[in-house]
Amino acid sequence: MKNIEEIEKIVINVDMVNGFVNEGPMHDEYIRNTIPYQISLMELARQDPKAMNIIVKDTHKEDAVEFKKFPVHCVENTHESELIDELKRFETEDALVFKKNSTSAMHAPGFLEAIDSFKNLKEVVIVGCCTDICVLNLVIPLQTYFDDRNKDILITVPKKMVETYNSEEHKREEYNEMAFKLMKQAGVVIK
Repeated sequence: MKNIEEIEKIVINVDMVNGFVNEGPMHDEYIRNTIPYQISLMELARQDPKAMNIIVKDTHKEDAVEFKKFPVHCVENTHESELIDELKRFETEDALVFKKNSTSAMHAPGFLEAIDSFKNLKEVVIVGCCTDICVLNLVIPLQTYFDDRNKDILITVPKKMVETYNSEEHKREEYNEMAFKLMKQAGVVIK
């Protein structure tokens, strides 16, 4: 396990689980286009003693209140709630893994405590899906959390490493651009 005291950069991978990438009512195979870029970034973080990967997985109880807003997805102990095969090699003792029951990782048990444990943190890179839902609902609250604590920590979101789904009522390009504008307005660097 890496020394938390030495970590200066964390890479947070949000919701690259089967239920959003490969199967289920909320998946979109277009999200797969981000995988090679994510793998490269996470590999660099794994090899760097001053960097660490954090993996966030959407994992719901069968009676999750969120299912009143979204179709049933990523139920605990199902294939949908598992990290995609391409990224499983990063789910090791050198990474932190959190399960969330909402659209924001900020509320995942232990997540904020882990963030606060990185005393020398300088940068957070956030990748994953969906840009306008779970990524956005982590990025902006995390930025305001740092602001509130007067911590000058850079948050970046690489465009090639995030994606959202496409549907009749949810046009991928439009929702991605809207999310990027909102994140940028909050002070996040979009690359």
